[in-house]
Amino acid sequence: MADKLQNMQDIFLNTCRKDKKPVTVYLVNGVKLQGVITGFDNFSVVLRRNQHSQLVYKHSIATVVPSSSVSLSPRGENEDAGAFSTEDDAFEVA
Repeated sequence: MADKLQNMQDIFLNTCRKDKKPVTVYLVNGVKLQGVITGFDNFSVVLRRNQHSQLVYKHSIATVVPSSSVSLSPRGENEDAGAFSTEDDAFEVA
């Protein structure tokens, strides 16, 4: 059977979730939310901070900024294949 392809959004969110990486989520209305992603599906993201969880609908999210770089290589493939860096605002995908 062929492997199911993962999209970049799922890889990014799942890596942040598994690593418990703090993120800043900017909403389209300008509101800034901070916390750790504890779950997500096709339509929403669950963000946790100070023992409180928030369900945020993806259509209201403008940007998700992790506290440090996130590898976008699925299943540990070539670590340099894709990286997101908040330090120099570079986004690179091979």
